[in-house]
This record gives sequence, structure tokens and C-alpha cells, in this order.
Amino acid sequence: MSKVKTNPENENTAIAADASTKIDAIKQLIFGENMQAYDSEFESVKKDLLNKKKELESLIDEVRSELIQSIDNLSTDVNIRITELEDSIGTKIDKLDHKKADRKLLGELFTKLGEKISQ
Repeated sequence: MSKVKTNPENENTAIAADASTKIDAIKQLIFGENMQAYDSEFESVKKDLLNKKKELESLIDEVRSELIQSIDNLSTDVNIRITELEDSIGTKIDKLDHKKADRKLLGELFTKLGEKISQ
């Protein structure tokens, strides 16, 4: 007597395929045309979601580029203002130096005036 060896994987695959076919047949009997309508509606919703996703991605890219442009403009503006402040501070420091020099000169003049009065 010869024994025929069977491959358990092939049997499992055949059983799964047979069960899937039976499930599909039962779905068709129960839902029939409604199943096709549901599939069509799901495909429509899926396409709509994909379109909305593309729109959102486009908006995100647009907002990102606007933000980058705004940051660049702000950075430029801040750099200009810093430069203006540095110039303004430099000018005021120069004026202070002149005022100090004028005080020194004024002191010397008072000294000379005092000497002339005492003579």
C-alpha cells in the first residue's frame, strides 16, 4: 500500500480560497446590488479624500513658502533696524565726546579768566 503525501500548505491555501469564494457568494446573495453601490460610493469617497489631501498639501506648501518669505522680510527689517540703531548710538557717543571736550575747553577758559581777574 502506497501512501500519498499531501502538502499541508497547499491544503490550507485551497481551503482558504474555497472559504473566500463561499464568503463572496454569501455576500452577493445577501447584499447583491447594494454591495456594488457601496463599492462605487466608497471609490467615490476615496477619490474625494485623495483630492482633498492634494489640496491640503498644496495649501501647506503655499503657507510654508509665505512663512519663509515673511521670516526673510522680518530678518531683513530687523537687520536694517539694528544697523540704524548702531549708527544712532555711534552718533550720540560722538556728540557726548564733543560735549566732554567742550567742558574741558570751558574749564580751561574759566581758568584763564580767573587768572586774568586775579592780575
